[in-house]
Parts: sequence; C-alpha cells; structure tokens
Amino acid sequence: MKRAIIAVSVLLAVTAGVRGEALRIEGSTTVGPIADAFAQYFKSIQPDLSVTVNQTGSGDGAAALIDGRCDIADMSRFMSADEFKKAVDKGVLPVAHVVAMDGVCVVVHPSNPVQALTKAQIRDIYMSKITNWKEVGGADTPIVAISRDTSSGTYETFESLVMQKQKMAPAVEYVNSNPQAQARVKSTNGAIGYVGLAFLEGVKVVKVDGVAATRQTIANGTYPVARPLFMFTNGYPKLGST
Repeated sequence: MKRAIIAVSVLLAVTAGVRGEALRIEGSTTVGPIADAFAQYFKSIQPDLSVTVNQTGSGDGAAALIDGRCDIADMSRFMSADEFKKAVDKGVLPVAHVVAMDGVCVVVHPSNPVQALTKAQIRDIYMSKITNWKEVGGADTPIVAISRDTSSGTYETFESLVMQKQKMAPAVEYVNSNPQAQARVKSTNGAIGYVGLAFLEGVKVVKVDGVAATRQTIANGTYPVARPLFMFTNGYPKLGST
C-alpha cells in the first residue's frame, strides 16, 4: 500500500494543474479507495482544489476520460483496443499509470469451512457444474455464485484468469461493485464471490491453487489471480504543474 500511496500522490500532484481548481476522478471501485484516500490528502495540502471521486466501474472511467468528463480514469484493467480507438478518434491520448498491484480474492461466508479451492473448481462453480458445497469438502449447502458486472475490470480479470473465457451459468448473480459483492457474500451462507484486496472485511478468503491472497503473494506474483491497477490521464501530465 505504501508504494501505491507514493504513486498516487505523484500522479495527483502532476495532474492537479489540468484544471487549476478542480480535479475529477472516475472509474473502478477497486482503485476507488486509493483515489479517495489521496483526494483527502491532496485537499489537505491544497484546500482550494476541488477533488471529486466517482466509483462507477472501469468501463465508465474509460468512457468519462474519452468524453472529457474526468481528468483521471481509474481502471482495474488495461484500456481495451476499442476504447483506445474511440479516444484517439476524439483527440484523447490515454496514458496508463500503474499505481498498485491487486489480487482478485475469492471469498465465502465466514461460516463456510472450505479453506481452499482450485481455479478449476471455482470455474466449475461459476459454470454450475458444482452446485453444492459438499462437492468441494464443505457443508450440504447450495452454492450462490456472485459475480461482478461484465463491464468491470475485476470481472475481466476473473473471466480471463479463472474462467478462461468460459461462459458463466445463467444462475450466477451479478452486482455492480466490490462493496456490493462483499455485502452479498457476507450476508449469504452459501455465497461465493470475488473482490479486490481492500474489500475483505466480514468475509472469508479462500486459497486459490494452494496460495493465500496476501500483499506479499500478490506483489511477488505467486498468487494466481492478480493484476495491476491503473490510472489513465489524457496525455502525459506536465511535471511541476501544481
């Protein structure tokens, strides 16, 4: 987190001069807590600067940057080729700034005795090939699979690294944000979901392929479902612009 703090502090510092009095940040709910923390910090040292953070999803962040509705787009995935094309067509040059590494943590209700799952088992759960926890060593309880919405960068990482582009079953329930996924799993005995590392309060994290999701395993690349987090700006911020 300290490295993320330094990175975001620098990014905010060099970008704040874009509008002089206002800095608008929009996008990923995963990157959102980092942006929120440093919006507060930055306003404490520049009280005349208005900083707004909207957490609406990575796709919305990209669209807002392309349309000129924000200065920084928070994204938990890299911008797609289609988004880049739309940006260039509108005269926008998206520049990626990596601000942290994050794990897509697989979580269950705290009462669930299951300690670990393989990626293959998780994939089978989301394809409804496994529908009861007793099939993976748990209690005789139906599984309630919770997923992020398909425009989410967290969803895209999970789809690529866990689902391997296999289609999720119709029974899967979709939610719009990390906090919603966390809350749904926390309140549902049979639930399984996936969230960023900052959203683990009140839920139980299971190991994936024998590896626990920790800051260390995510940073050193041993946790199998990890990805970089980005902030995108329109062009390279001018150094010393604040």
